[in-house]
Amino acid sequence: MTQDPVRHHDFAQVEGVRIGYTRAGDGPLLVLLHGWPQTRRCWDLVIDDLARDHTVVAADLRGYGTSDKPGHGYDKRQMAADMAGLVEHLGFDSATVIGHDRGARVGHRWALDRPDQVSRLVVLDVVPTREMFRRLDATVAAGYWHWLFHMQHDLPERLVSPDVRGYLEYFFERWTYNRDALPPEAVDDYVRAFSRPGALRAGFDDYRAQDVDLAHDEEDATAGRRVTAPLLALWGSVGLPARLPTLDIWREYAEDVTGTAIERCGHFVPEERPEELLRHLRAFLTARGDSPLTGS
Repeated sequence: MTQDPVRHHDFAQVEGVRIGYTRAGDGPLLVLLHGWPQTRRCWDLVIDDLARDHTVVAADLRGYGTSDKPGHGYDKRQMAADMAGLVEHLGFDSATVIGHDRGARVGHRWALDRPDQVSRLVVLDVVPTREMFRRLDATVAAGYWHWLFHMQHDLPERLVSPDVRGYLEYFFERWTYNRDALPPEAVDDYVRAFSRPGALRAGFDDYRAQDVDLAHDEEDATAGRRVTAPLLALWGSVGLPARLPTLDIWREYAEDVTGTAIERCGHFVPEERPEELLRHLRAFLTARGDSPLTGS
Protein backbone atom coordinates (compact mmCIF):
# COMPACT_ATOMS: atom_id res chain seq x y z
CA MET A 1 0.00 0.00 0.00
CA THR A 2 1.29 3.43 -0.95
CA GLN A 3 2.03 5.56 2.07
CA ASP A 4 0.22 8.89 2.26
CA PRO A 5 2.44 11.95 1.74
CA VAL A 6 3.59 13.66 4.92
CA ARG A 7 1.76 16.89 5.73
CA HIS A 8 3.72 19.83 7.12
CA HIS A 9 1.97 22.70 8.91
CA ASP A 10 3.67 26.09 8.90
CA PHE A 11 3.24 29.85 8.69
CA ALA A 12 4.48 32.48 6.27
CA GLN A 13 4.67 36.23 6.81
CA VAL A 14 3.32 37.85 3.64
CA GLU A 15 1.67 41.21 2.94
CA GLY A 16 2.00 42.11 6.62
CA VAL A 17 0.02 39.12 7.91
CA ARG A 18 0.91 35.63 9.08
CA ILE A 19 -0.72 32.97 6.88
CA GLY A 20 -1.16 29.42 8.16
CA TYR A 21 -0.87 26.63 5.62
CA THR A 22 -0.46 22.90 5.14
CA ARG A 23 2.03 21.57 2.58
CA ALA A 24 2.40 18.04 1.22
CA GLY A 25 3.96 16.26 -1.74
CA ASP A 26 6.33 17.31 -4.50
CA GLY A 27 5.87 18.43 -8.09
CA PRO A 28 3.81 21.15 -9.81
CA LEU A 29 2.15 23.47 -7.31
CA LEU A 30 -1.55 23.27 -6.45
CA VAL A 31 -2.92 25.95 -4.11
CA LEU A 32 -6.20 25.08 -2.37
CA LEU A 33 -8.36 27.94 -1.05
CA HIS A 34 -11.33 27.32 1.26
CA GLY A 35 -14.52 29.32 1.69
CA TRP A 36 -16.83 30.52 4.47
CA PRO A 37 -17.64 29.15 7.06
CA GLN A 38 -14.62 26.86 6.86
CA THR A 39 -10.84 26.68 6.99
CA ARG A 40 -8.19 24.75 5.11
CA ARG A 41 -9.47 21.62 6.83
CA CYS A 42 -12.13 21.38 4.12
CA TRP A 43 -9.50 19.88 1.79
CA ASP A 44 -8.50 17.04 4.11
CA LEU A 45 -10.13 14.32 1.98
CA VAL A 46 -8.32 15.30 -1.24
CA ILE A 47 -4.87 16.53 -0.14
CA ASP A 48 -3.18 13.13 0.08
CA ASP A 49 -4.30 12.01 -3.36
CA LEU A 50 -3.29 15.28 -5.00
CA ALA A 51 0.06 15.29 -3.18
CA ARG A 52 1.17 12.00 -4.74
CA ASP A 53 2.52 13.91 -7.73
CA HIS A 54 2.02 17.57 -6.86
CA THR A 55 3.14 20.01 -4.23
CA VAL A 56 -0.13 20.83 -2.50
CA VAL A 57 -0.54 23.93 -0.35
CA ALA A 58 -3.83 24.43 1.50
CA ALA A 59 -3.84 27.88 3.06
CA ASP A 60 -6.05 29.63 5.58
CA LEU A 61 -7.14 32.89 3.97
CA ARG A 62 -6.52 36.17 5.76
CA GLY A 63 -8.93 36.30 8.70
CA TYR A 64 -9.64 32.57 8.78
CA GLY A 65 -8.37 29.57 10.73
CA THR A 66 -4.86 30.02 12.05
CA SER A 67 -4.08 33.03 9.86
CA ASP A 68 -3.95 36.57 11.26
CA LYS A 69 -7.20 38.53 11.54
CA PRO A 70 -6.31 42.16 10.89
CA GLY A 71 -8.93 44.89 10.74
CA HIS A 72 -8.41 45.57 7.05
CA GLY A 73 -7.48 44.00 3.73
CA TYR A 74 -10.46 41.75 2.97
CA ASP A 75 -11.07 42.85 -0.60
CA LYS A 76 -10.27 40.01 -2.97
CA ARG A 77 -7.39 41.90 -4.57
CA GLN A 78 -5.56 42.03 -1.23
CA MET A 79 -6.48 38.46 -0.31
CA ALA A 80 -5.19 37.33 -3.72
CA ALA A 81 -1.99 39.30 -3.12
CA ASP A 82 -1.58 37.37 0.15
CA MET A 83 -1.68 34.10 -1.78
CA ALA A 84 0.63 35.43 -4.50
CA GLY A 85 3.10 36.32 -1.76
CA LEU A 86 2.78 32.85 -0.26
CA VAL A 87 3.60 31.23 -3.61
CA GLU A 88 6.68 33.42 -3.95
CA HIS A 89 7.67 32.73 -0.34
CA LEU A 90 7.60 29.01 -1.10
CA GLY A 91 9.83 29.49 -4.13
CA PHE A 92 7.35 28.84 -6.96
CA ASP A 93 6.71 30.90 -10.07
CA SER A 94 3.17 29.72 -10.78
CA ALA A 95 0.39 27.50 -9.50
CA THR A 96 -2.86 25.83 -10.34
CA VAL A 97 -5.41 27.45 -8.02
CA ILE A 98 -8.41 25.46 -6.78
CA GLY A 99 -10.89 27.58 -4.86
CA HIS A 100 -14.15 26.80 -3.13
CA ASP A 101 -16.76 29.44 -2.26
CA ARG A 102 -14.95 32.60 -1.05
CA GLY A 103 -11.66 30.97 -1.99
CA ALA A 104 -12.89 30.71 -5.58
CA ARG A 105 -13.54 34.45 -5.56
CA VAL A 106 -9.99 35.04 -4.35
CA GLY A 107 -8.73 32.71 -7.09
CA HIS A 108 -10.77 34.55 -9.73
CA ARG A 109 -9.28 37.90 -8.71
CA TRP A 110 -5.79 36.35 -8.49
CA ALA A 111 -6.05 35.03 -12.06
CA LEU A 112 -7.12 38.47 -13.30
CA ASP A 113 -4.44 40.42 -11.42
CA ARG A 114 -1.57 37.95 -11.86
CA PRO A 115 -2.15 35.94 -15.06
CA ASP A 116 1.55 35.12 -15.07
CA GLN A 117 1.21 33.31 -11.75
CA VAL A 118 -2.09 31.40 -12.12
CA SER A 119 -1.56 28.72 -14.74
CA ARG A 120 -4.99 27.07 -14.27
CA LEU A 121 -8.03 27.92 -12.18
CA VAL A 122 -10.72 25.68 -10.68
CA VAL A 123 -13.79 27.32 -9.12
CA LEU A 124 -16.18 25.28 -6.97
CA ASP A 125 -19.88 26.11 -6.51
CA VAL A 126 -19.80 29.82 -7.36
CA VAL A 127 -20.53 32.24 -10.15
CA PRO A 128 -18.59 35.53 -10.32
CA THR A 129 -19.37 38.07 -7.61
CA ARG A 130 -20.52 40.65 -10.14
CA GLU A 131 -23.06 38.19 -11.52
CA MET A 132 -24.52 37.50 -8.08
CA PHE A 133 -25.56 41.13 -7.76
CA ARG A 134 -26.61 41.52 -11.37
CA ARG A 135 -28.95 38.54 -10.91
CA LEU A 136 -30.28 39.50 -7.49
CA ASP A 137 -33.87 38.38 -8.00
CA ALA A 138 -36.07 36.54 -5.51
CA THR A 139 -34.37 33.18 -6.18
CA VAL A 140 -30.84 34.52 -5.72
CA ALA A 141 -31.85 36.59 -2.68
CA ALA A 142 -33.43 33.55 -1.00
CA GLY A 143 -30.32 31.44 -1.63
CA TYR A 144 -27.79 34.10 -0.65
CA TRP A 145 -29.58 36.10 2.03
CA HIS A 146 -26.54 35.67 4.27
CA TRP A 147 -24.46 37.90 1.93
CA LEU A 148 -26.64 40.92 2.72
CA PHE A 149 -26.75 40.04 6.42
CA HIS A 150 -22.98 39.62 6.67
CA MET A 151 -22.41 42.95 4.95
CA GLN A 152 -24.10 44.86 7.80
CA HIS A 153 -21.73 46.51 10.25
CA ASP A 154 -21.60 45.18 13.84
CA LEU A 155 -25.00 43.45 13.74
CA PRO A 156 -23.88 39.96 12.57
CA GLU A 157 -21.25 39.71 15.31
CA ARG A 158 -23.80 40.70 17.96
CA LEU A 159 -26.42 38.21 16.82
CA VAL A 160 -24.14 35.27 15.97
CA SER A 161 -21.59 35.38 18.80
CA PRO A 162 -23.92 33.92 21.48
CA ASP A 163 -24.43 30.77 19.38
CA VAL A 164 -21.64 30.30 16.82
CA ARG A 165 -22.35 26.57 16.60
CA GLY A 166 -26.05 27.06 15.94
CA TYR A 167 -25.37 29.57 13.16
CA LEU A 168 -22.73 27.49 11.38
CA GLU A 169 -24.68 24.26 11.70
CA TYR A 170 -27.59 25.92 9.92
CA PHE A 171 -25.41 26.20 6.80
CA PHE A 172 -23.83 22.76 7.17
CA GLU A 173 -27.32 21.28 7.17
CA ARG A 174 -29.05 23.49 4.61
CA TRP A 175 -26.20 23.60 2.09
CA THR A 176 -25.43 19.87 1.95
CA TYR A 177 -26.95 17.00 0.01
CA ASN A 178 -24.93 14.42 1.97
CA ARG A 179 -25.19 15.76 5.52
CA ASP A 180 -23.00 12.99 6.92
CA ALA A 181 -20.09 14.26 4.82
CA LEU A 182 -19.20 16.76 7.54
CA PRO A 183 -18.61 14.58 10.64
CA PRO A 184 -19.04 16.04 14.13
CA GLU A 185 -15.29 16.46 14.57
CA ALA A 186 -15.08 18.60 11.42
CA VAL A 187 -17.97 20.78 12.55
CA ASP A 188 -16.29 21.07 15.96
CA ASP A 189 -13.11 22.32 14.27
CA TYR A 190 -15.00 24.95 12.29
CA VAL A 191 -16.90 26.11 15.36
CA ARG A 192 -13.63 26.45 17.29
CA ALA A 193 -12.08 28.37 14.42
CA PHE A 194 -14.90 30.91 14.29
CA SER A 195 -15.01 31.20 18.07
CA ARG A 196 -11.46 32.58 18.19
CA PRO A 197 -11.01 36.29 18.93
CA GLY A 198 -11.68 38.33 15.81
CA ALA A 199 -12.74 35.37 13.68
CA LEU A 200 -16.41 36.22 13.27
CA ARG A 201 -15.61 39.85 12.48
CA ALA A 202 -12.95 38.85 9.96
CA GLY A 203 -15.28 36.44 8.18
CA PHE A 204 -17.98 39.10 7.95
CA ASP A 205 -15.38 41.65 6.79
CA ASP A 206 -14.74 39.31 3.87
CA TYR A 207 -18.33 40.03 2.78
CA ARG A 208 -18.21 43.71 3.77
CA ALA A 209 -15.46 44.22 1.19
CA GLN A 210 -18.10 43.62 -1.49
CA ASP A 211 -18.25 47.26 -2.60
CA VAL A 212 -14.51 47.28 -3.30
CA ASP A 213 -14.69 43.90 -5.00
CA LEU A 214 -17.56 45.01 -7.25
CA ALA A 215 -15.68 48.17 -8.20
CA HIS A 216 -12.70 46.08 -9.27
CA ASP A 217 -14.99 43.73 -11.18
CA GLU A 218 -16.63 46.63 -13.02
CA GLU A 219 -13.22 48.00 -13.96
CA ASP A 220 -12.33 44.64 -15.50
CA ALA A 221 -15.64 44.39 -17.34
CA THR A 222 -15.25 47.90 -18.75
CA ALA A 223 -11.71 47.14 -19.89
CA GLY A 224 -12.72 43.76 -21.33
CA ARG A 225 -10.34 41.86 -19.06
CA ARG A 226 -11.09 38.16 -18.70
CA VAL A 227 -9.30 35.19 -17.16
CA THR A 228 -6.87 33.82 -19.72
CA ALA A 229 -5.89 30.67 -17.80
CA PRO A 230 -7.90 27.50 -18.48
CA LEU A 231 -10.81 27.48 -16.05
CA LEU A 232 -12.77 24.50 -14.71
CA ALA A 233 -16.10 25.27 -13.03
CA LEU A 234 -17.74 22.57 -10.89
CA TRP A 235 -20.83 22.88 -8.75
CA GLY A 236 -23.15 20.70 -6.72
CA SER A 237 -26.35 19.54 -8.42
CA VAL A 238 -28.28 20.72 -5.34
CA GLY A 239 -27.98 24.43 -4.70
CA LEU A 240 -28.26 27.80 -6.36
CA PRO A 241 -25.51 27.44 -9.02
CA ALA A 242 -27.43 24.45 -10.38
CA ARG A 243 -30.38 26.77 -11.00
CA LEU A 244 -28.27 29.28 -12.92
CA PRO A 245 -26.57 28.96 -16.34
CA THR A 246 -23.29 28.62 -14.46
CA LEU A 247 -21.11 27.45 -17.34
CA ASP A 248 -22.41 30.12 -19.70
CA ILE A 249 -21.86 32.76 -17.02
CA TRP A 250 -18.22 31.78 -16.51
CA ARG A 251 -17.68 31.88 -20.29
CA GLU A 252 -18.43 35.60 -20.14
CA TYR A 253 -15.56 36.02 -17.65
CA ALA A 254 -12.90 33.62 -18.96
CA GLU A 255 -11.57 32.62 -22.36
CA ASP A 256 -11.24 28.85 -21.91
CA VAL A 257 -13.97 27.32 -19.74
CA THR A 258 -15.09 23.77 -19.11
CA GLY A 259 -17.19 22.36 -16.30
CA THR A 260 -20.20 20.46 -15.07
CA ALA A 261 -22.45 19.80 -12.11
CA ILE A 262 -21.52 17.08 -9.63
CA GLU A 263 -24.52 14.90 -8.97
CA ARG A 264 -25.88 14.21 -5.48
CA CYS A 265 -23.79 17.04 -4.10
CA GLY A 266 -24.54 20.25 -2.26
CA HIS A 267 -22.28 23.22 -1.65
CA PHE A 268 -19.40 21.53 0.20
CA VAL A 269 -17.94 19.71 -2.82
CA PRO A 270 -14.51 18.69 -1.40
CA GLU A 271 -16.16 16.95 1.56
CA GLU A 272 -19.40 15.70 0.06
CA ARG A 273 -17.96 14.17 -3.14
CA PRO A 274 -14.15 14.03 -2.83
CA GLU A 275 -13.66 11.13 -5.24
CA GLU A 276 -15.80 12.74 -7.90
CA LEU A 277 -13.95 16.01 -7.44
CA LEU A 278 -10.62 14.22 -7.80
CA ARG A 279 -11.82 12.54 -11.00
CA HIS A 280 -12.60 15.91 -12.57
CA LEU A 281 -9.34 17.43 -11.32
CA ARG A 282 -7.30 14.55 -12.77
CA ALA A 283 -8.92 14.98 -16.16
CA PHE A 284 -8.46 18.76 -16.14
CA LEU A 285 -4.85 18.73 -15.01
CA THR A 286 -3.87 15.94 -17.39
CA ALA A 287 -5.53 17.66 -20.35
CA ARG A 288 -3.83 20.93 -19.44
CA GLY A 289 -0.32 19.58 -19.28
CA ASP A 290 0.24 18.43 -15.71
CA SER A 291 1.36 14.88 -15.03
CA PRO A 292 -1.63 12.56 -14.51
CA LEU A 293 -2.88 12.27 -10.98
CA THR A 294 -2.88 8.82 -9.51
CA GLY A 295 -6.04 7.27 -8.17
CA SER A 296 -6.75 6.47 -4.57
